[in-house]
Amino acid sequence: MGATKRQEKQAAAPPRAYRAADQLLMRAGRQGGAWVIVVALSVFATTGVALAFPTVIGHAVDGVVNDGTARPWLAWSAVLVALLVAGSALDLFASGAATARSTAWLRQTVLRHGLALGAPRVARLGPGEMATRIVANASEAGRVAPAVVGVGASLITGVGGTVALALIHPWLCATFVSGIPLLLLVVRTFARDASAVTTRYLTVQGRMAERLSGAISGARTIAAAGTLQREVDRSLEPLPELRRHGMDMWRVNMRITAQDALLVMMLEIAVVAVAGVLLARDQITAGEMLAAAQYVLVAASLASLAGLVGRLTRARAAAQRLVEILDQAPVQYGSAVLPAGRGRLELRGVTVRSGDEIVLDRLDLVVPAGALIAVVGRSGSGKSLLAALVGRLVDPDEGEVLLDGAPLRQLERHELRRAVGYGFSRPALFGDTVGDAIAFGNDTPSAEQVEDAARAARADHFIRLLPQGYDTPLTRAPMSGGEVQRVGLARTFAHAGRVVVLDDVAASLDTVTEHHVSRVLTGALADRTRMIVAHRASTAARADTVLWLDRGHIRAMAPHRELWQNPEYRDLFEPDEPSMAITAPATANAAGA
Repeated sequence: MGATKRQEKQAAAPPRAYRAADQLLMRAGRQGGAWVIVVALSVFATTGVALAFPTVIGHAVDGVVNDGTARPWLAWSAVLVALLVAGSALDLFASGAATARSTAWLRQTVLRHGLALGAPRVARLGPGEMATRIVANASEAGRVAPAVVGVGASLITGVGGTVALALIHPWLCATFVSGIPLLLLVVRTFARDASAVTTRYLTVQGRMAERLSGAISGARTIAAAGTLQREVDRSLEPLPELRRHGMDMWRVNMRITAQDALLVMMLEIAVVAVAGVLLARDQITAGEMLAAAQYVLVAASLASLAGLVGRLTRARAAAQRLVEILDQAPVQYGSAVLPAGRGRLELRGVTVRSGDEIVLDRLDLVVPAGALIAVVGRSGSGKSLLAALVGRLVDPDEGEVLLDGAPLRQLERHELRRAVGYGFSRPALFGDTVGDAIAFGNDTPSAEQVEDAARAARADHFIRLLPQGYDTPLTRAPMSGGEVQRVGLARTFAHAGRVVVLDDVAASLDTVTEHHVSRVLTGALADRTRMIVAHRASTAARADTVLWLDRGHIRAMAPHRELWQNPEYRDLFEPDEPSMAITAPATANAAGA
């Protein structure tokens, strides 16, 4: 019970964190550009017409009742109706355009910043949660400009209607004003409750989206394991909580709707009753009484602040979730350029932690320029993490990584990306066509370079068999997992700089393709430093040196032939590879020669 009261108190007084969300909303609103001005002009023009309309109708009624001069007033009424329709249509169109621009800016800003955070922090948030914030939450926050204009219009309409009642008769205004404190109390209570409920709803929504994303990406594993119902239950586990918060939102909205309707009805009855008394005493005309009844509804538009405040509350809660991403500092790059060199790598006292666990512990390592080094070790020994450090996909918690004597942290972004090329075991292909996927990178290679890289990765043959060859759209390119792997490898070769890092790419290649790729590494790319995360003995055998990682430490660094004498080293590889592992170095050296 005490915790609930504390939560309500916190919801009633927004935390300081919301200041950043408000600033983000202001920046997003400005991105609406000229359309925000169009929204404001159309809304405020429509507000002026709405304030004039009851007076014109009242004069028309008086003209019919008294002296028969209703015709011009009826004509003006028709004009005002047309203006109201046109203004509403323009407001609808301009609001959509302003919202679209603001939402697009938010999505671009959050996506760009999120990717700049680096792979570990993006992975920690999760693709489902990230997608929910960029898509759904940005859309909600992008509606801020029309909502703010609507709040201003509601205030003007409410004040204008109140003044109009005062001009008809002071008692009518006094009657209406007596209910305003209660009206504002209702709006304030709604804003407080809606803020807390909306925040909880969006949080659970993001958590559920993350689980659904994981289930979809792992659909084949789920089907093979026969755990469909278990994963469905796990993915939908937050649904009751989401429903509970959704019902809370519904109850809050229904309560404000009922309170709003009841309060406006009571005010209208009170004002009309007073107007009837004033009409009976000949203090107002019949047309003024009709206008007063209309102005009560106009002035009561202050109650619509509840809905607008609710929209702003949802926008603020959504913006807060975006701020949680934007508040994280992105990876910072320097402005230095690389000195002349061929890719000498050096790690000095490098330590990397995952929470409280040390994954790599005070590594000191020198990889000579132009060397071909294989990194081996059991699962969890830090092989892929070491590979990520080389190109600064991950920063060490302690120590320093240098390339040709230059600390990676000091290098300019594009300079670093040109120098270090990566190939991954499960490459993601980007671009419109297969050729674009190979050319995708910091620099754009020529068509001839793309084809040379594809031939080196043994991808050229099957690419030419595709419906449009290299111009085949990726969405229409039927490629197997191994073929996707080779296209990713071709992209690596097309952008190979001083250092080439291959993170277990051979595991998805057949033996013939692996041998051909090895010939490329020992031939055409022999002037680069090459680091290969290896799980096959044949891959390690072709390297100049093998780096054996064990529990975050370098257990040994020597040629494969020497390490093969150690049974624990042999246990790292598949049992059917020993003969190849021993004889391969000579073959590889001959091929390279």
